[in-house]
Amino acid sequence: MIFDSVLMATLAAILLTLAAHVIARVLARKLSWLPMVITALILVLLFLFILQWDYDNYYRVAKPVFDHLLGYVTVLLAVPLAAMNFKGLPIKKLTLIVIIASVVGALLPMSLAYLFSLSHDTILAFATRSVTTPIGLSVADLIKAPLAMANLIIIVSGLLGGMLARFLFRGIDDDRAKGLALGLAAHAFGTVEAWQISHTAGRYAAFGLAVNGLVTAVWVPIFISTFGI
Repeated sequence: MIFDSVLMATLAAILLTLAAHVIARVLARKLSWLPMVITALILVLLFLFILQWDYDNYYRVAKPVFDHLLGYVTVLLAVPLAAMNFKGLPIKKLTLIVIIASVVGALLPMSLAYLFSLSHDTILAFATRSVTTPIGLSVADLIKAPLAMANLIIIVSGLLGGMLARFLFRGIDDDRAKGLALGLAAHAFGTVEAWQISHTAGRYAAFGLAVNGLVTAVWVPIFISTFGI
């Protein structure tokens, strides 16, 4: 598929992506076990194949728009946080959980990358694994990790977390635990899946994503510079 102008190509990319999202959302409501993010991704690839639209061309026009919107979406996660009722919540325990998740989420993949003798840049990139893309890329820039590698690690970990969550949560009835786990482990992708579970799960996922991102953005650069990693 060839477009006469960049504007037309950009509009087509936005419409195609939104159509994939809407269809995936409808399917997720009918089939609760179906991860919405994965479905939307598959639909985008299917649409591109049907339209004979080269992925590189689609990506080139879609990326600037959605990269720009991604920052706003991350900030808008403050809305469900503001709607949360913190009265009676074990704030100290939640804070401790987030801190532990932040430390483990960065140091564990870095340690595994070191054990597998991966490059120094790759080890640094794994420090961003547990935070959402805008924050992760900012952290990667501060610690001089390769942005492309960090972006890939964040996206793949989020996709895997969102895809496996429904299976891992079998036997767990507490939506608060589900949401917090998704927000901490699978950041934005997990938060999307959490909202498909319930509003409670979505709010807790947003809490986990936001606070984990804030904590990680503070301690990881300090840790890397202090120990000269």
